[in-house]
Amino acid sequence: MQLIQRNPDLSAYLAADDVIDHHHPLVRETAARLAEESADSYVYARVAYEYVRDVIPHSADSGDPRVTWRASDVLEKGTGICHAKAHALTALLRAEDIPAALCYQRLTHDAGTGWCVHGLVAVRFRGAWHRQDCRGNKPGVDARFSLEGERLAWVPDPESSEVDYPVLFDVPHPAVLDALRSAPDRPHLWENLPDSLTL
Repeated sequence: MQLIQRNPDLSAYLAADDVIDHHHPLVRETAARLAEESADSYVYARVAYEYVRDVIPHSADSGDPRVTWRASDVLEKGTGICHAKAHALTALLRAEDIPAALCYQRLTHDAGTGWCVHGLVAVRFRGAWHRQDCRGNKPGVDARFSLEGERLAWVPDPESSEVDYPVLFDVPHPAVLDALRSAPDRPHLWENLPDSLTL
């Protein structure tokens, strides 16, 4: 699949804002600590990915009802769904001047009775974008950091109307962000996640 930058300006994929708040002291401190363990930017990207994947539980897996959406809040509270964790990883990558984008899949949800939008991150190395899934592993899910072919949690099934969206966003998709910001808790969020995106 050919990935498409929504914003042609690569510097947009290094920017900070209210969601990808890599200017926040906690994001900077976390990035600096992870960078100390890393020999180069590639190793840092893998270490940051594994930190978000493994240290911050997916709130549905852990049963945490709290909803986070700002990168610094994800790191502070140590919880988030896939989208929130993607915001945190994007902030950590951009904090070390590694271009990072948000991207999405449409997957079946509720035992195949509906769909939901799943959040990913794309990192830019060697002149190309590489998608990564930091949602957190569990039985049946074994996502890995990879630049040599995707190791995502799920591969969409077109026969089930699942979709890989090719667009790389420099900021979160408004439909996703609105759902996160307006949810009082995760059960409410689960019922109100978008089931598709308008690109």
